[in-house]
Amino acid sequence: MSWLLDVCPPDYRGYPGLRRHPLVLARFAVLHVEASQAAVNRGLSEARGVLRDVADEVEIAAAIDTWHREAARLIGVRRAVGLVEEALRGRRYVARM
Repeated sequence: MSWLLDVCPPDYRGYPGLRRHPLVLARFAVLHVEASQAAVNRGLSEARGVLRDVADEVEIAAAIDTWHREAARLIGVRRAVGLVEEALRGRRYVARM
Protein backbone atom coordinates (compact mmCIF):
# COMPACT_ATOMS: atom_id res chain seq x y z
CA MET A 1 0.00 0.00 0.00
CA SER A 2 2.76 2.46 0.87
CA TRP A 3 4.50 1.93 -2.45
CA LEU A 4 1.26 2.37 -4.39
CA LEU A 5 0.60 5.59 -2.47
CA ASP A 6 4.14 6.73 -3.30
CA VAL A 7 3.40 6.21 -7.00
CA CYS A 8 0.25 8.36 -6.77
CA PRO A 9 -0.06 12.10 -6.11
CA PRO A 10 0.41 12.98 -2.42
CA ASP A 11 -3.24 14.07 -2.08
CA TYR A 12 -4.35 10.45 -2.60
CA ARG A 13 -3.12 9.66 0.93
CA GLY A 14 -6.00 11.72 2.27
CA TYR A 15 -8.73 9.57 0.71
CA PRO A 16 -9.79 6.88 3.20
CA GLY A 17 -11.42 4.79 0.46
CA LEU A 18 -8.09 4.39 -1.30
CA ARG A 19 -6.29 3.51 1.92
CA ARG A 20 -8.85 0.80 2.76
CA HIS A 21 -9.03 -0.85 -0.66
CA PRO A 22 -5.69 -1.91 -2.17
CA LEU A 23 -7.22 -2.97 -5.49
CA VAL A 24 -8.95 0.38 -5.94
CA LEU A 25 -5.68 2.14 -5.07
CA ALA A 26 -3.83 -0.02 -7.60
CA ARG A 27 -6.33 0.97 -10.31
CA PHE A 28 -5.85 4.65 -9.42
CA ALA A 29 -2.08 4.17 -9.58
CA VAL A 30 -2.28 2.54 -13.02
CA LEU A 31 -4.37 5.41 -14.36
CA HIS A 32 -2.08 8.02 -12.80
CA VAL A 33 1.02 6.45 -14.33
CA GLU A 34 -0.67 6.17 -17.72
CA ALA A 35 -1.59 9.87 -17.52
CA SER A 36 2.03 10.66 -16.65
CA GLN A 37 3.14 8.67 -19.69
CA ALA A 38 0.77 10.69 -21.88
CA ALA A 39 2.19 13.92 -20.43
CA VAL A 40 5.75 12.78 -21.17
CA ASN A 41 4.80 11.91 -24.74
CA ARG A 42 3.20 15.32 -25.18
CA GLY A 43 6.25 17.02 -23.68
CA LEU A 44 8.50 15.21 -26.11
CA SER A 45 6.36 16.05 -29.12
CA GLU A 46 6.11 19.75 -28.20
CA ALA A 47 9.55 20.35 -26.67
CA ARG A 48 11.36 22.00 -29.56
CA GLY A 49 8.47 24.19 -30.65
CA VAL A 50 7.37 25.33 -27.20
CA LEU A 51 10.82 25.82 -25.70
CA ARG A 52 12.66 27.48 -28.61
CA ASP A 53 11.55 30.96 -27.52
CA VAL A 54 12.67 30.52 -23.91
CA ALA A 55 15.68 28.20 -24.04
CA ASP A 56 18.77 27.65 -26.17
CA GLU A 57 19.52 24.44 -28.04
CA VAL A 58 21.62 22.96 -25.20
CA GLU A 59 18.83 23.49 -22.67
CA ILE A 60 16.25 22.07 -25.06
CA ALA A 61 18.42 19.00 -25.64
CA ALA A 62 18.73 18.56 -21.86
CA ALA A 63 14.95 18.83 -21.48
CA ILE A 64 14.40 16.24 -24.19
CA ASP A 65 16.93 13.93 -22.52
CA THR A 66 15.02 14.35 -19.26
CA TRP A 67 11.74 13.47 -21.00
CA HIS A 68 13.35 10.33 -22.44
CA ARG A 69 14.66 9.29 -19.03
CA GLU A 70 11.26 9.86 -17.45
CA ALA A 71 9.57 7.89 -20.24
CA ALA A 72 11.88 4.94 -19.55
CA ARG A 73 11.26 5.15 -15.79
CA LEU A 74 7.50 5.27 -16.27
CA ILE A 75 7.55 2.14 -18.45
CA GLY A 76 8.93 0.23 -15.48
CA VAL A 77 6.55 1.83 -13.00
CA ARG A 78 3.55 1.09 -15.25
CA ARG A 79 4.57 -2.55 -15.53
CA ALA A 80 5.04 -2.81 -11.77
CA VAL A 81 1.70 -1.23 -10.81
CA GLY A 82 -0.02 -3.34 -13.45
CA LEU A 83 1.47 -6.50 -11.97
CA VAL A 84 0.38 -5.46 -8.48
CA GLU A 85 -3.15 -4.79 -9.73
CA GLU A 86 -3.29 -8.16 -11.49
CA ALA A 87 -1.98 -9.94 -8.40
CA LEU A 88 -4.62 -8.25 -6.25
CA ARG A 89 -7.23 -9.46 -8.73
CA GLY A 90 -5.96 -13.00 -8.16
CA ARG A 91 -4.08 -13.58 -11.41
CA ARG A 92 -1.40 -16.20 -11.09
CA TYR A 93 1.79 -16.34 -13.10
CA VAL A 94 3.68 -19.44 -14.11
CA ALA A 95 7.44 -19.14 -13.95
CA ARG A 96 9.14 -19.44 -17.31
CA MET A 97 12.57 -20.79 -17.88
